[in-house]
Amino acid sequence: NWIFPTSCIVCGENTSDFCAKCLLALPPAERQTMEWIYPIYDYRNQSVKKAIWRLKYKSNRRLADIFAEIIHNRIMEELSDLSVMENFSEPIIIPIPLSNRRHRERGFNQSELIARSIIENDQEKYFTLLTNVLTKPKETKHQAHIEDRAHRMQNIIGSFVVKNGEIVKDRNIILIDDVVTTGATLNEAKKVLRETGAKKIIAFTIAH
Repeated sequence: NWIFPTSCIVCGENTSDFCAKCLLALPPAERQTMEWIYPIYDYRNQSVKKAIWRLKYKSNRRLADIFAEIIHNRIMEELSDLSVMENFSEPIIIPIPLSNRRHRERGFNQSELIARSIIENDQEKYFTLLTNVLTKPKETKHQAHIEDRAHRMQNIIGSFVVKNGEIVKDRNIILIDDVVTTGATLNEAKKVLRETGAKKIIAFTIAH
């Protein structure tokens, strides 16, 4: 840190990768999405986009911890209502997986990093993390490279597989991903989990 001091990617202050002041200034996600998906920030904001790009393609894993703390707080806010209204108890956290090829190229799964950090924030008091149930054996084109929603849906169909489905049967699930655009990826993940008997499924993302 002395040689390469950590600085905020927005203001440049030597505090953290995202200082508290700049985090508070980020615009919340306001575009309409499906009611079961809860994005935190607006992806059209350049600072949000830059941070996610650094996390995914520059291996800045500290950003995963920063976003995980924020997502954890948001989850707890939402679950305070869901647990009472819809009996959303003992949820399992499942990160959206990468294909084996994409994982080898990147070296990590950013959604899994966020999910693991959420568990650390929670100190394993409320959530269970499963990273080996939802898998992606099928290689697909980058969803971000496909503009048409119908083509996004078609591209992702059949790409996810649930292993050991009995683990999620009758369980509540929280999916974690970095960005939701059309919701095609999260919808496909939800579909295959429901087919194996999962009960209630919601999702949280950094941005939309």
